[in-house]
Amino acid sequence: MARSILEITGPDTEHFLQGLATNDVTHLSDGLVYTAMLTPQGKYLADFFLAPKGDTVLLDVDTTLAPTLLARLNMYKLRANVTIAQTDHYLHRGTGPTPEDGFADPRHPALGWRTYRDTPQSEDATDWDALRVAHCIPETGIELTPDTFILEAGFERLHGVDFRKGCYVGQEVTARMKHKTELRKGLTTVALTGPAPAPGTPIERDGRAVGTLFTASGDKALAHLRFDRAGDGMTAGRATVTWPL
Repeated sequence: MARSILEITGPDTEHFLQGLATNDVTHLSDGLVYTAMLTPQGKYLADFFLAPKGDTVLLDVDTTLAPTLLARLNMYKLRANVTIAQTDHYLHRGTGPTPEDGFADPRHPALGWRTYRDTPQSEDATDWDALRVAHCIPETGIELTPDTFILEAGFERLHGVDFRKGCYVGQEVTARMKHKTELRKGLTTVALTGPAPAPGTPIERDGRAVGTLFTASGDKALAHLRFDRAGDGMTAGRATVTWPL
């Protein structure tokens, strides 16, 4: 999917981002930070990467979310001494050894590296969907939608949320889900027997909806399930769905 690269500059950059992002922005000194912005009700607005670049921070976000995210950042900026601008940078990514100008993807080692350059990437034959399904990695606009709670999408496992950093928008709801409840639903990998239906197809069991099927690769797929309702006899379209694997 297309990505937009924003640049955030100014002496208040770290403090500004720290009050909005689900992850600890001080970890930028160690490399790439995967994080998200939430609504005050704790629901997903956007997921993105933050990358250090000298005295600035690059923000790598799905292009479809860039206008909304930019507007939201400017809304929260108030008197913070920061400037947020669109850049002409392009995302490059791959697997194998990380290049000198690159950063390891913090979500999972199998996702390789990311870097930002002035020219488009010429070729990338990696089957990213297969890697995402194998390692249960959600994608913007597919598994990650405005009704998502990030803990149900696996953000703790993906190193996208920090529970010790202090307040950010939506933090109270996220912390309550972490500490006071057991997740009854969430993103997981399921097995498919039969033709994979389109993303968004309901998963049913005994005539009752138990989840939604998303990205498929081979005989596996990502699905959002109600764990207390899932079990033998699940179907999605003409495919049989098996969980747990």
